[in-house]
Amino acid sequence: MLDRRSTLVSLLLLSCLAAVGKDKKKVILPVDVLQAQTVLVVIDPGAGVSADAPLANRTARDDVEKALMNWGRFRLALTASDADLIISVRKGSGRMAQPTIGGMPDDRPVIFEPSESGPRVGGQRGTPPPLSQPTGSQPQAPYPQVEVGQSQDMFSVYRGKRNNALDAPPVWRYVATDALRSPGVPAVNEFRKAVVEAEKQQATNP
Repeated sequence: MLDRRSTLVSLLLLSCLAAVGKDKKKVILPVDVLQAQTVLVVIDPGAGVSADAPLANRTARDDVEKALMNWGRFRLALTASDADLIISVRKGSGRMAQPTIGGMPDDRPVIFEPSESGPRVGGQRGTPPPLSQPTGSQPQAPYPQVEVGQSQDMFSVYRGKRNNALDAPPVWRYVATDALRSPGVPAVNEFRKAVVEAEKQQATNP
């Protein structure tokens, strides 16, 4: 009896593996992401400011924006309401846990910077509306916290033009050591590869 059950289980596992092997039409990126024209880059709302590298997340955000401009596929948006996609970045510390200051506003002054695809001009006054609904009784003023499990850089792509956009699951994510490192910014290169592959997939399977 046990041998028969073992045989049945083995056959079921083999069937599942065969089905996975035949699934070559897995969607890499949805069509609306491929049709996106504007993108907003923000710092992950859950990311705090580290005493060791207080500008790490802001620098990563700026480096991602420059890499996207050099790519030339998207126009940078200044508000979530104008963005087809929202990219959230979070710089890893290389440690599994570190104390930071949370609740810091993700604002920026007027900017004018050159890039390979032209100058980047923009600005923002005050604190932008939240892209994620705060949980519990999280204070609005800066507060101490301990970030756990964020040792690597994170680059997450979400659909824009919606309330609390970052509360939805990301449509694409890349997590790796130095994924946001300039000047190469590997996360942008990987996203670019995913877009190219998805377009090839769409062309062969309309």
